[in-house]
Amino acid sequence: CDPKADSTRLILHAKAQDTVMDKVRELGTVEDLELDDVCKRGYGEVMCVESGGPEPGVGCAGRGVITAINFLEEEGAYTPDLDYVFYDVLGDVVCGG
Repeated sequence: CDPKADSTRLILHAKAQDTVMDKVRELGTVEDLELDDVCKRGYGEVMCVESGGPEPGVGCAGRGVITAINFLEEEGAYTPDLDYVFYDVLGDVVCGG
């Protein structure tokens, strides 16, 4: 199984990061999630967000990616001053459960 939140680990100096989907599960809804809850600043002022995915064997990992991207758009994360946006999509995006 592909790790669900490892793309930003080195940029954040090996610190684990809460994912969008982890916080949504914790809060119960994406409407209560704030950008600062999941967006962390790392090396070189790189802004990092991890989408995460569903619990193993439950649901569709693609839904986590879509939820995260929609959340970032709605919260205004994609600002004109961004130089580059990089997506590391899960290698095992399949639906199961």
